[in-house]
Amino acid sequence: MFKILVLIMLGLVVASLFSALLFLARDQGRGERTARALTVRISLSLLLFAMLMAGYHFGLIRPA
Repeated sequence: MFKILVLIMLGLVVASLFSALLFLARDQGRGERTARALTVRISLSLLLFAMLMAGYHFGLIRPA
């Protein structure tokens, strides 16, 4: 279950990155949507990192 949640979070991070690219191309650097999408990506990445650290700490994941 934890691995599926991690994969979903990775998918959301990649989707946010591509949406930022799309907004950058459409707005030509003039809008705030690109910055907002990148802020969401950074927040999701930090949340994913915290989830991975907590999962390791509580024994939900083990190093290979």
